[in-house]
Amino acid sequence: MAIFAQLQGLLGVALIVLLAWVFSENRKQLPGWRWIGGALLLQLALALFIVRVPFVWDAIGVANHAVQAIEKATLVGSSYMFGYLGGAPLPFPVAEGSQPPLIIAFQILPLVIVFSAISALLWHWKILSWIVRGLSWALQRTLGVSGVVGLGGGANIFLGVVEAPLVLRAYFERMSRSELFMVMVLTMSTISGAILILYATTLSKTVPHAVGHMISASLISLPAAVLIARLMVPGDGKTATDPDDTSLKYYSSIDAIIRGTMDGVQLFLAVIGVIIVVFALVALVDQMLSILPLVGGEELTLHRMFGWLFAPLMWAIGVPWNEAPTAGALMGTKAILNEYVAYLDLAALPAGELAPRSQLIVTYALCGVANLASVGLLVSTIGTLCPERRGEAAALGMKSWVAGNLASAMTGAAIGLVTAV
Repeated sequence: MAIFAQLQGLLGVALIVLLAWVFSENRKQLPGWRWIGGALLLQLALALFIVRVPFVWDAIGVANHAVQAIEKATLVGSSYMFGYLGGAPLPFPVAEGSQPPLIIAFQILPLVIVFSAISALLWHWKILSWIVRGLSWALQRTLGVSGVVGLGGGANIFLGVVEAPLVLRAYFERMSRSELFMVMVLTMSTISGAILILYATTLSKTVPHAVGHMISASLISLPAAVLIARLMVPGDGKTATDPDDTSLKYYSSIDAIIRGTMDGVQLFLAVIGVIIVVFALVALVDQMLSILPLVGGEELTLHRMFGWLFAPLMWAIGVPWNEAPTAGALMGTKAILNEYVAYLDLAALPAGELAPRSQLIVTYALCGVANLASVGLLVSTIGTLCPERRGEAAALGMKSWVAGNLASAMTGAAIGLVTAV
């Protein structure tokens, strides 16, 4: 049974590949089995190399210290602006045994603003752009993707749903349909640097080395996203890129800091708005469901329904069946509502609700922005940058949502396969 539990994720990988083939636009024009096998092996190799090779994991672990430094620096600014609500010392005593209040909007979310400004500055200094081009080169050499797809994949690790397409602005009109879809799926199946910091901070007390695992999940998701995209919208593209041609430019370091800060503020407000609306809608649906008869002696809730719907998928990628409804509820929240809400729910789970291995699988499976709101945001961004492709991007929007969630689930299966039961 231990061997089956260890290799259970292979069922999930096979199921995900099958589902991608079922949703394919052309089931006869698929990449060769050798290429498919290579993409799957690359994903497992990345998981092993990043998480199981000590010096690599230690190197990525340095990011934890960097995040802690950014978090401390951000608290200085938020404490000055919001007082004790932002992390400054409380002006009143706390009851014995109680912890100081953690106010997400004033103590955690400001990280988005600070990191957005830092990212813009590093892009202006060419540090991030060279890292992105290095990832692009690696994707081109290993998976044979075109230059524009490689550039999009590298950019999505550090830039958001809105910023990453700016790097590709000059190429949208020339991309093939399959290249456009691959770029959209790469966006959906990864998370950007600013959001990564936010999510990792939220999970820091629940998942050890959360920052390292978030970075690892985004990197492992790259070959998964390309594989799923090529299965669902087959085709090749040869669109090359010009190293000097990018629409994401800043005039000076001050300009980068100011524009990065403004972008961060927009994201800060968007996250607050989305969380308020999502929690309100869930509560409203639960109130409507409460008038229905009890199921299993308990009221029917959206959370329970998500658990039932996604439990088989979570079991297939490696979560034990007794924990699958809990994991399924989190995956459903991520896919339908918002991944940050799902991470908040994961952080709030009682101790022991998920075993450490299951918790890790779920953490990786949730690491992507493929939700319904992101579909609208991505389609509108591409449509604004290239009005000629607006209709095509809209037609591919829901496909990219399905593909992004399949790729994230495959990443969860990959980390489960390399993590001992």
